[in-house]
Amino acid sequence: MSINAADRLIVALDLSSADEGRALIRQLGGVVSFYKIGYQLAYSGGLPLVRELADAGKKVFLDLKLHDIPHTVEMGTRAAARLGATFLTVHGYVPTLAAAVEGRASSALKILGVTVLTSWDEADVAEAGYRDTLDGLVRKRTLDVRRAGADGVVVSAREAGLVRATVGSDLLVVTPGIRPQGSAPGDQKRAVTPSQAIKLGVDYIVVGRPIIAAAQHLAAAEAIQAEIAAALA
Repeated sequence: MSINAADRLIVALDLSSADEGRALIRQLGGVVSFYKIGYQLAYSGGLPLVRELADAGKKVFLDLKLHDIPHTVEMGTRAAARLGATFLTVHGYVPTLAAAVEGRASSALKILGVTVLTSWDEADVAEAGYRDTLDGLVRKRTLDVRRAGADGVVVSAREAGLVRATVGSDLLVVTPGIRPQGSAPGDQKRAVTPSQAIKLGVDYIVVGRPIIAAAQHLAAAEAIQAEIAAALA
C-alpha cells in the first residue's frame, strides 16, 4: 500500500474546545492532512469538526475506543460513518469488532482494533488480570482483528514487527505514543521516535503533545514529516 509520507502523520487534537481545534488546524494549514479527535475534544463539543474537516478534504481519526453490547457498537459506528470519519477505534474483542464492521456497512470508514494501550507495560497487563504476556495479548488481538474483518490495529511501534510477522501486510498499523527525540515521554511506557516507528513498519503515527506544546506548531509538524520522509527513504 502506498501512503504519501506527509499523510502518515496524524495530529491529535487533544484540546478542550472546538475553537482551539480550529485555531490549531488553521496554523497547520495545508501541511497536515490527517487529524485525530479523541475523548477530550469529542466531549468538549468537537464532534462537528469531523464533518468540517471531511468537507475540507481532510481525514479524521475518531478515537473513541468503542466497547459495549454489539447493537450499541453497531449503531455508534453507523453514526461515526455518517459524520465522515476515516478511522474509528474500537476495543479488540471479537464481538465488538464484528459489530463495528457491520455498522460501517459499505462506507469508507476503517475500523481499528485497540490491542494494548501504549501506556501499559508487562506489569499493567498482569495487574489487569490477563494470563498472557504483553506480546501474546497483542498477537491474539491482531488475529482477532483480522478474523472480524476489521482494517487495522492500534499498537505500540515496538510491537509493529510482531503484527507484521503475525498477519503480514493484511492490516494497517497505527501507533500513538510517538515522541520525537528529546521530548518528554509523559505517560507513555512504550514510546518511540517517528523515525523508529516508520522503520519498524508502522503505517501512521499519531502525535499530540509534541506538536500542541511546541512554540511553533507548524515547524514541529513539518520536522516530524521530514523525519518520516527520511525514514522511508
